[in-house]
Amino acid sequence: MPITFEKGTGTFHLYNDHISYVIRLAAGSYPLHVYWGRRVHAVSEDVLARLTPYTDATFSLHETPLDRLPQECPVFGGADLREGMLHIRHADGTSALDLRYAGHRISQGKPKLEGLPCARGEGAQTLTITLCDAPSGITVELAYTLYEDIDIIARSMRIVNSGMQSVQIDRALSACVDFEQADFSLLTLSGAWARERAPYMRPLVPGDQGTSTARGASSVQTSPFMALLAPNADETHGDVYGFALCYSGSFTANVHVDQQFMARAQIGIQPFNFCWTLEAGASFQTPEAYLVYAPDGLGGMSRQFHALVHRHITSSRYANTARPLLVNNWEATYFQFDEEKLLSLARCAKDVGIDLFVLDDGWFGHRDDDHSSLGDWFDDLHKLPGGLTRLSEQIHALGMKFGLWVEPEMISPDSDLYRAHPDWCIHVPGRERLESRHQLVLDLSRSDVRDYIVEVITAALRRGHVDYVKWDMNRNISMWGSAALPPERQQELGHRYILGLYDVMGRIVSAFPDVLFESCAGGGGRFDLGLMCFMPQAWCSDDTDAWMRCRIQSGTSLVFPPSTMGAHVSAVPNHQTGRITPLFTRAAVAMGGTYGYELDLTKLPQEELDEIRALNRRVKAMQPLLLYGTFYRLRSPFTGSDAAWMSVSQDRSEAVVTYVLSLAEPNVQPKLLRLEGLDPDRRYRDEDSGGVYGGDELMFRGIPLKKPWGDFVAQQFHLTAEA
Repeated sequence: MPITFEKGTGTFHLYNDHISYVIRLAAGSYPLHVYWGRRVHAVSEDVLARLTPYTDATFSLHETPLDRLPQECPVFGGADLREGMLHIRHADGTSALDLRYAGHRISQGKPKLEGLPCARGEGAQTLTITLCDAPSGITVELAYTLYEDIDIIARSMRIVNSGMQSVQIDRALSACVDFEQADFSLLTLSGAWARERAPYMRPLVPGDQGTSTARGASSVQTSPFMALLAPNADETHGDVYGFALCYSGSFTANVHVDQQFMARAQIGIQPFNFCWTLEAGASFQTPEAYLVYAPDGLGGMSRQFHALVHRHITSSRYANTARPLLVNNWEATYFQFDEEKLLSLARCAKDVGIDLFVLDDGWFGHRDDDHSSLGDWFDDLHKLPGGLTRLSEQIHALGMKFGLWVEPEMISPDSDLYRAHPDWCIHVPGRERLESRHQLVLDLSRSDVRDYIVEVITAALRRGHVDYVKWDMNRNISMWGSAALPPERQQELGHRYILGLYDVMGRIVSAFPDVLFESCAGGGGRFDLGLMCFMPQAWCSDDTDAWMRCRIQSGTSLVFPPSTMGAHVSAVPNHQTGRITPLFTRAAVAMGGTYGYELDLTKLPQEELDEIRALNRRVKAMQPLLLYGTFYRLRSPFTGSDAAWMSVSQDRSEAVVTYVLSLAEPNVQPKLLRLEGLDPDRRYRDEDSGGVYGGDELMFRGIPLKKPWGDFVAQQFHLTAEA
């Protein structure tokens, strides 16, 4: 898995067993993008000579505009007239920039990024190309990490001000790929609360297209990801290029098709409402982006992203192990609970085989609804006379783990914290403080605010001897302003907030290495790779309706594996849609993520409790396969009336297949469902029905589905290879 440099031609070649990425220095100065795709031995064609009438010897910015060439680091203010990765304003207000090659280094592994989460670098090599703008002293370091075990290249950019005067950074993206043609379809993920991450695809056209957010979080409205699909590419076939950003704040993922029908794909921090003052001698690090090339369609792209998450992103002790089955009291009680109600729910949960009891919102301050107390992370002794300590002791005495909900980034105007520190929230002096859900956002760019959060949350977790944390965030930022930043730095607030969030999370998570942390943001409003570096799972959506979850979890799986998706069985009629679905269907869909319950078990009839007990035994027996197996989408809930997916063990000896039908129709013949990823030369037994099938038969012909009876019914097959 080498990264090589051929000095004579100025060519860098990054390759493993499956992919190649080739860069060439034009005239020894400008890194051009030459090739990214299937592994090749070499690329002999000279991009410069083919796309321009000039050679290295005759190349000149006066004669050959970079505007017509595919580049690795296009910048604004020079010979490229398109939007590039970097826009800098100098002290005199101008934006001229001419970055030229100054050197490179190839190193083993992968360096950490200052202040930012990133993938680890086991079994990797990193190429760092240094570019310099001589007049200003601006230096740019382009980092490319190539992995041996996955077909992913990690990219980022570091900007260093080696000059004598400060400059303003108006745009600093993480990755750019210039494709020499635009015959692609663009896929992005969009949605809203309770219907997150639905895939939308459209052909590229001249101009700009893509997705972005300026909400201060990666958001429910979109996702820091995009993919380009070659003609005729689909779930299982064709070339797909995927881009994902390891960042939790405002971002852009954009493709510009120019007058030559070249497609420039870029991803990084949202330039809107962003400006960063870079003092002399200082540096700025962009977040890390991950680039996937897959020749086997969207499914192949997803499996590369899943491998990245499992092997190089998540690092908790729970990252690759079984997760406890939990019950959360939120939809069972909302804010209306006392200690005895919680204990009765916990006792019932223990009886049916649940491992973890999670206390959700309402345990602190005087919080009987969502109007107060955020920031006052002290036990409500009216609801919990013995506080978290006594409740936790009683939960643990049952043989269960104890979990807790917190929302550390927020503050209620009706709180002791706000009355003591009204300037700690994000606000603009002299203007109305805009509330959402009766709360404001704490200014995490401030060290005193961060220290307070770490102190009080750490104390609560220790007081409660907590085994699990649900870290929520229920509103985005408005009225951007910080009392701690000078006027010229106010547009740094968005990025400084995210850096502050990572600092707080890093300190708290590292203090509790044995605690399972789950992120949440009004449902799936901050489901991104940045937070996955701290927390191995995230609440996928507040919508727990089984059919809607088929869609939400399918869209999410384009980038994220099932082990990251918080998924629960909830009550019917469902609290978000009013839909009634069978218990087995709700459970089968929740098995597509980290399994739990979000309902009042004490109100269920005995026959349902018995069914839940059996389901829990099933989940525990299959959980390693469900969470960490190789994942395949078989039927899309976005294009038809059914959905299907499966997970296959690494040695292809075991698989779990799930099928869900939305609306039943009369007089319809039973269907066959084609499977993927099995060994065609082995025979598999369905552990439930006893049926035996060849792996080739299951993949090329299909497994027979039962004739459906009723709406929103599910079928599941647990396949094991015969010896």
